[in-house]
Amino acid sequence: MSSSTPEESRSIDDHCTPDALLHTAPARDVTPEDLVMAAGRDVTPKTLDWARRKLETEGAVAVEKLLP
Repeated sequence: MSSSTPEESRSIDDHCTPDALLHTAPARDVTPEDLVMAAGRDVTPKTLDWARRKLETEGAVAVEKLLP
């Protein structure tokens, strides 16, 4: 059993992903499919209709409202 710490076992090429690459805004408008998937729902005609209505009334901020 090794007594090395996790930092010692990392390779030189092991780097963290920069925060700017992890948190990005969409390069295009939010689609109903985006909203459905962000809500954790299956993409079906019913959920797409729900998402279209929500986007029409709330706009792209509807996705932000799903976040904790």
